[in-house]
Amino acid sequence: MDTYIRLEHNLISVDYDQRLHVMLELAAPEAAGEGRPPIALALVVDRSGSMHGPKLRAAAACAVWLAERLRPDDRLALVSFDDQVAVHVPPVPAGSGGVANAGRGLRPGGSTNLSGGWLRARQLLEPLGDVAARRILLLTDGLANVGITDAAQLVGLAEAAAGKGVTTTTIGFGDGFDEDLLTAMADAGRGAAHHAASPDDAASVFAEEADDLAALAAQNVSVAIRPTHPNATGVGILGDWPVHAVGDALRVELGDAYAGRTRRLVLAIDVAGLADLGPCQVAELVVEYTAIGDEVAQHTLHMPVTVHVADAAQDEAAGIDTEVREEVAILAAA
Repeated sequence: MDTYIRLEHNLISVDYDQRLHVMLELAAPEAAGEGRPPIALALVVDRSGSMHGPKLRAAAACAVWLAERLRPDDRLALVSFDDQVAVHVPPVPAGSGGVANAGRGLRPGGSTNLSGGWLRARQLLEPLGDVAARRILLLTDGLANVGITDAAQLVGLAEAAAGKGVTTTTIGFGDGFDEDLLTAMADAGRGAAHHAASPDDAASVFAEEADDLAALAAQNVSVAIRPTHPNATGVGILGDWPVHAVGDALRVELGDAYAGRTRRLVLAIDVAGLADLGPCQVAELVVEYTAIGDEVAQHTLHMPVTVHVADAAQDEAAGIDTEVREEVAILAAA
C-alpha cells in the first residue's frame, strides 16, 4: 500500500502549546489481474419463525447468488440456526453447487440461537489456514434469545475471532433486529454492518460484500501511534475506530483495505511549546497489514511525524492543508 502523512499546518509556532492534526492516507493499488489467493466464507442464516416467507426466500436466493459470484476455488459454507444449529454445507469450493442446492431447502423454525450459528461458522473457518481471508456473513432479523444472549460477550467473541483471522460481517433484516449488537459485532469483528430494509434490498447488500471481497487487497490493517518527544503530551483519534493501548502507544484497528480505494485516519497530537526552531519529530506511526495478492505477506512500515517549528510570523504566513482541515471538521461534527 502507498502511505502518506499530511499535516493540517505546515509550521507550528515556537514556545506555544498546540494541537497538531495529522492525516494518514492508506491507498491500496488497483488489482492486477486475477491473481488473488482463494478466500473462505461462511454464510450464517437465521431461520427462526420470524424469517418465514419472503425473508427466508431472499436469504436462500442470496446464498445461491453468492455461490455463483465467487471464484470456483473460493470456499463457501452454509450454516443456519433457529433454537438449533444446522451445518448444511461445510466449506467447499464455491463452484461445486452444494451451497446453492442447500440454500433452496431452508425452512423456518423456532427461536434465535444467534451465538450457536456464529460459533459453528467460526469452528468451520478457523482451521482453513491456506486461504487469504476468512469471513462470517451473519444474517438475522431478530434478537438473540437462545444460547449466549449477553451483548458484551458476543462482541468479545467476534473480537477474539478477528484476532485469529476470522472476521464478521452482519446483515440485519427488516426493523426488528438488534442494531446495536450487530453493529458492535461487526466493528469488533473487523467487518461491515449492513441493513436490508426489505428482502429486495438483500441482493444489493450481498453484491456490495462480494465486490469488497473480490477487491480485497490487505487484511488486519492497524496503525500504532507512539509519541517520540517529551513535549508530545497526548494523542487522540478522530472517528469511530476500535482503539486500544499497547505499551506507550495507541493502536487503531482499521480492518480490511480494498484495491483502488484510499482510507484516511486523522489524529490529534497535543504538543507543548517547542523551544528549538527547525524540524522536530514528535511521534512515530507504525502501519501493519497483511497484503493479499499473488502471495500473502506481512508488512510493517515505520513513519515519523515531523513538524517544522518556526517563529510566530512565519507560522501565520504558512499554508494550511485544506483537505486535512475539512476532514477534521467533518469528524468533529460527527
